[in-house]
Amino acid sequence: MSVEILDGSTIREFVEDEGAFNGSVEERFASLDMDHDGLLTYPEMARELMSLRVRETHFGVDEAGWSHDELLQLYLGLFGRFDRDGNGTVDLEEFRAEMREVMLAVASGLGFLPVQMVVEEGSFLKRAVERESAKHVAA
Repeated sequence: MSVEILDGSTIREFVEDEGAFNGSVEERFASLDMDHDGLLTYPEMARELMSLRVRETHFGVDEAGWSHDELLQLYLGLFGRFDRDGNGTVDLEEFRAEMREVMLAVASGLGFLPVQMVVEEGSFLKRAVERESAKHVAA
């Protein structure tokens, strides 16, 4: 993890850079596709979905009190967002489309003012920051 400064435009420009964004999506998809069949199942995506920290109330602290069934429904609902055709698997195009929506929603939420944020190595946000930094170094 590292602390980075970013804003909505950093993320939007990363998503709009088809080469950078698609390369990152394809790499993440391949790392999740444990059986290399070109499709992600719920078990293959479960760890990734849980890492989204959707229950986090304070940095690193999840809200307590959720039952196992409630958590299962939450993560199945998230999986359903990716599984756009409802066939029980997520193909690369479904994964790409949902990641695009997620990243653009984060960009919209951040707006135009820079914020300091802790990002995980290899995450889409980290790659957006690295792309932005490389752009400034090359200039």
